[in-house]
Amino acid sequence: MAQTHHLSQAAFDRLKAEHDDLTSRGRVEIARKIEAARELGDLSENGDYHAAKEEQGKMEGRIAHLAQMIENAEIVEAADGDVVSHGSVVDIRYEGDDDVERYLVGSIEERHDDLDVISPSSPLGEALLGSAPGDAVTFVAPTGAELKVEVVSVG
Repeated sequence: MAQTHHLSQAAFDRLKAEHDDLTSRGRVEIARKIEAARELGDLSENGDYHAAKEEQGKMEGRIAHLAQMIENAEIVEAADGDVVSHGSVVDIRYEGDDDVERYLVGSIEERHDDLDVISPSSPLGEALLGSAPGDAVTFVAPTGAELKVEVVSVG
């Protein structure tokens, strides 16, 4: 079963537009680069040709990734109020630390404003979902250590 990708409508629209651009303009542009490189002669020692083929491979990988995300997307809207949900920006403070850290809870494709992203399916993300400012949540880090964070604010 394919993984569901929780995306805001804006992120979904942006990814769809990128996919459409890559499958039309992008593919035509790469085909032109490959054809121009082929006209230069011997392909075994043709750096332009190999670079264009590598670029084509990366682009096709991105197209496949976008297609899978779009196909398995679930549009979610951030909950109103002060409860952590998909798309929320949350400020947290680790127990024993005075520093407040700010994160976006959601898909890496939602990234904006240079915020680090916490996946809602990660241990910390799962613990934060549904919490409100003032709540303390505990989760088990990948190292096996049990950590506690306080939700400072939700936006």
